[in-house]
Amino acid sequence: MIIRLLASVSRRLNQLSGALAMLLIAYLLCHILLEIVLRLFGTSTYVLDEFVGYAIATTTFLGLGYSLERNGLIKVNILSDRLPEQHHWLLDLVISFVSFALFSWISYYWYINVARSFKRNITSESIAETPLWIPEGMVLVGLSLLCLTLFVRMLVLVSTRQIPNIETNK
Repeated sequence: MIIRLLASVSRRLNQLSGALAMLLIAYLLCHILLEIVLRLFGTSTYVLDEFVGYAIATTTFLGLGYSLERNGLIKVNILSDRLPEQHHWLLDLVISFVSFALFSWISYYWYINVARSFKRNITSESIAETPLWIPEGMVLVGLSLLCLTLFVRMLVLVSTRQIPNIETNK
């Protein structure tokens, strides 16, 4: 019951982050097109490189949990092809655990970085003077959602002894 609730919360958060990533892709297109038009008239937004960089980083990290949940990440089957199919879940559990540990470690240190940027009020050196904790914080949100997704994946693997599939989790 708790695992099902956690899986549902994780799935909803990943849907939300996937939708936000999609909106950021639309923003990227609009900002680039705007920049092209402005440059035809000899002017610019002067922040294209900066904001596109922030949006790409945010999109990448917000999309990780969403992609993992839908088995959309690149997977090398060199080990699983050599195992009997009934043991694939165990290999997936080990890989999920190692990934969870590594991304938790990365998230912890990234959180320290975001907190430092916020505390010191560090801004970008561009004309926009963007507070860096905002784009860094969005990356942290994506990392945290990935960790949650990996944690829920491990719980589902242990409880069902089957690799989670998005179609069977609805």
